[in-house]
Amino acid sequence: MTTITAPRPTAQGSRQSYVVADAITMLRRNLLHMIRYPGLSVFTIVGPVVILLMFVFVFGGTLGAGLPGVDPAGGREAYLAYVMPGILAITIAGTAGGTATTVSMDMTEGITARFRTMAISRAAVLAGHVLGNTIQAIIAVALVLAVGVLIGFRPTATPLEWLAAFGLIALIAFSITWLAVGMGMQAKSVETASNLPLLLVLLPFLGSGFVPTESMPAGLQFFAEYQPFTPMVETLRGLLLGTPLGWNALLALGWCVLITIIGYVWSMVIYERKSVRA
Repeated sequence: MTTITAPRPTAQGSRQSYVVADAITMLRRNLLHMIRYPGLSVFTIVGPVVILLMFVFVFGGTLGAGLPGVDPAGGREAYLAYVMPGILAITIAGTAGGTATTVSMDMTEGITARFRTMAISRAAVLAGHVLGNTIQAIIAVALVLAVGVLIGFRPTATPLEWLAAFGLIALIAFSITWLAVGMGMQAKSVETASNLPLLLVLLPFLGSGFVPTESMPAGLQFFAEYQPFTPMVETLRGLLLGTPLGWNALLALGWCVLITIIGYVWSMVIYERKSVRA
């Protein structure tokens, strides 16, 4: 375990000045943990790449030919462009499993309990996990996107649209990670913590990530259109490929803010409750 040096105790009024330093310290710990145990990081990249290759080269010709206004002869290329934003969403969601697992490990192995006895900001302990996973998610998205480019993905985004797309990716990762932290703290075991975030990975499949929502049965279509990943995927698709954004950008931002608030409050309530018990 990486050694954590607690800041010198101070009066409550000046304690807030250490929050940023504490968060940086915890971020460094989590980045070192990611380097020393690369298995989860590799899986978050390999998994989406395998899904991308399978859907494009096995199903892409047929699925692409069914997209509105697409020449059947160019179905695979059209489907690659369509599915890439959904694959990026799955990549982000996939990193939540690693966060929930590491948080649960810290809880079950007593590391978090040790932090609670030290002069470290409680929010910073959790923020280290969040910031570390957000960085990991951005790196994973960049690598998966590079694979997409290698097999023929050709985005039409301007530099400003690229900046907006990566900003949205970072915001999605930040919000999903806070939710994953809550899952990891709530879970009774590491095995449970690793399985709970799988629900997040399924959501892009049940939205517009792989097929248009219009092609779904009525009940599933309603769910697909109003679940959080659909506006996120559609916003990424609009930024990278120039499709109409409509209200999707505002909805995506709204969902990110809401998920962040829920994840943060949930995590802090559990952390404070367990601190009192300790």
